[in-house]
Amino acid sequence: MNLVIVESPAKARTIGKFLGEGYAVEACMGHVRDLPAKRLGVDVSHNFTPTYVIVSGRDKVVKSLRQKSRKMDRVYIGTDNDREGEAISWHLKEALGLKNGPVRIIFNEITYPSIRKALENPQDISVHKVDAQQARRILDRLVGYMVSPLLWKKVRRGSSAGRVQSVALRLICEREEEVKSFVPEEYWTIEAELEQEKGEKFNAKLEKIGKAKAEIPKQKEAQKILNDLEGKPFIVKSVETKKEERKPLPPLTTSSLQQEASKTFRFRAARTMRIAQQLYEGLDIGKEGTTGLITYMRTDSVQVSDEAQKKSIQFIREKFGAEFVPEKGRKYRSKKGAQEAHEAIRPTDVHREPGSLKDFLTDEQMKLYSLIWRRFVASQCKNAVIDAALARISAGKYEFRASGTKVRFAGFLIVSEDTDERKRLPSLREGEKLKLLGIAPLQHFTKPPARYSEGTLVKALEEKGIGRPSTYAPIISTIQQRDYVGREKSRLFPTNLGVMVNRLLVQSFDDYFNVTFTAEMETQLDKIEEGNLDWVEVVRDFYGPFELSVQKAAKNMENVKKDLEEETDETCEKCGGGMVIRWGRYGRFLACSNFPECKNSRSIVVETGMECPRANCGGKVIEKRSKKGRTFYGCSNYPKCDFASWQKPRPVKCEKCGAAFLVERRKGGVETLECVQEGCHYKTSN
Repeated sequence: MNLVIVESPAKARTIGKFLGEGYAVEACMGHVRDLPAKRLGVDVSHNFTPTYVIVSGRDKVVKSLRQKSRKMDRVYIGTDNDREGEAISWHLKEALGLKNGPVRIIFNEITYPSIRKALENPQDISVHKVDAQQARRILDRLVGYMVSPLLWKKVRRGSSAGRVQSVALRLICEREEEVKSFVPEEYWTIEAELEQEKGEKFNAKLEKIGKAKAEIPKQKEAQKILNDLEGKPFIVKSVETKKEERKPLPPLTTSSLQQEASKTFRFRAARTMRIAQQLYEGLDIGKEGTTGLITYMRTDSVQVSDEAQKKSIQFIREKFGAEFVPEKGRKYRSKKGAQEAHEAIRPTDVHREPGSLKDFLTDEQMKLYSLIWRRFVASQCKNAVIDAALARISAGKYEFRASGTKVRFAGFLIVSEDTDERKRLPSLREGEKLKLLGIAPLQHFTKPPARYSEGTLVKALEEKGIGRPSTYAPIISTIQQRDYVGREKSRLFPTNLGVMVNRLLVQSFDDYFNVTFTAEMETQLDKIEEGNLDWVEVVRDFYGPFELSVQKAAKNMENVKKDLEEETDETCEKCGGGMVIRWGRYGRFLACSNFPECKNSRSIVVETGMECPRANCGGKVIEKRSKKGRTFYGCSNYPKCDFASWQKPRPVKCEKCGAAFLVERRKGGVETLECVQEGCHYKTSN
């Protein structure tokens, strides 16, 4: 009898169905050991030796696994194939008291052949990977435990700093400064609507005046040009047509998956990874049973296995025809430092088309699977061939430009849905005279750099070498949970608190909370994993100078608690003083301005203007905050009435049951309004 241990119950169920009798598959529920929650847990005087304890709530899991492992002939640990997964394997081995030997099984997809192959080739746990993850954990703990107390004293109770999260916050704050300091500049363009003798119409844009580029700063200059153009014939000066080849994009990585899902579906990074985890761990797809639909979703490699490539080429030949198959199998180059042992994110079986799964996947699962499937299949197709036409049209000394494209051979476009949206240009000949149907000046203003979305922030983090595939989503979630960053219309902006914290960290720790240092630290962690650096050395080199910076900051860091206070019109009912808004561990609250003489405080009541939907309650629906800082909506009569909803209420009456309001709900990128009354399932689009 053999025991296989994985992280999650879903993963355990899928693998358990593959293996059948002779194998017990159990879930450890993620990390089983970690540094203690309420103390440093790192002996800085003795080579930064960590003290590990069983994670709260995992005691029963560890005890059960320990008992089961003693009854088994073999124990295998099949955690994820990355540093964190390797560390979980090592902690499990230590916690269960397993003997030395090859207990680690590694697989990139949860399919029967992949699991069988992994079981036939067990490995030793990689000490270097464990060291790299241990170094990361200890560095993060040192930064958190040394800097956070300063922020508690100088900013607000509950504030904290993170080695990598603080750099992400800095990027957002710097972008916000660029946006606010941007001064828009006016400029104008001129477009003409033209028609051939045979009746085909197209638009052309003024490009040159004489030999100079057309630059029109004001309406006055634009009108002068229009006056000058009156009566002038529009004649085709030249026509250029050239064949262009467009290459497909490589298969998706963690970063590009999060970027595409953000851009296409407005999925948050955490949501994208949650859905991808479900597709990876396995779903019931009818006759095939429960199976993993995609390969491991935390990867920075664009490589795919030879076997997967052969199957994709076979599929493309059968589905679209031999003309869509490239002469040689495509190879893509991953970015520097990528983990080439991993594959890109791809479907585990390319023949499993999205349409065949529509009855088994949720809307959001289908969207993400389709994105992954199409990107992978397109990446293995032949180039698309495009005919690009460019026409230059003269009108006196003025030269207009018109362009268009026509797909000569679809290539990868046949599957990617990446259509070229530029208009086709009609067939023009040199010297052809055109009819002017209309001409118009268009006013424009230069635009500031766009605030980051979660997708573009992930792209920036990857390009700058900050974090790794498994850390992007947690980084973004953390800075929002701490109230350092807000989100509006899918764009991220720093809160007043975030701006204050960033300013203090940059003033006191500029050498550490910056892009260059953080990227270099990631490189050192990579070298530890490769066995080229000692983890204790790396931590020691960091700790000495950083400790001095902390000591200096303790003396010099500015106290901004007063700057975060907001005056109100409310009066303290105990001493008559004015009430101010302050920041606490769980967000903003009202406190007496005469503190510490008067310690009166109360929560801020944000009314929605709607009454509680519970019968005979009479309470008001107000905005509240959970202990983790998440906004929800509940009854003002709590605890007598326990009505609560995560969704924001809207003053729209339910047409079915007459409830006073509906709540917003977003699913699969579609926003709806739904009734909260039990038993009423009324829903309408927003």
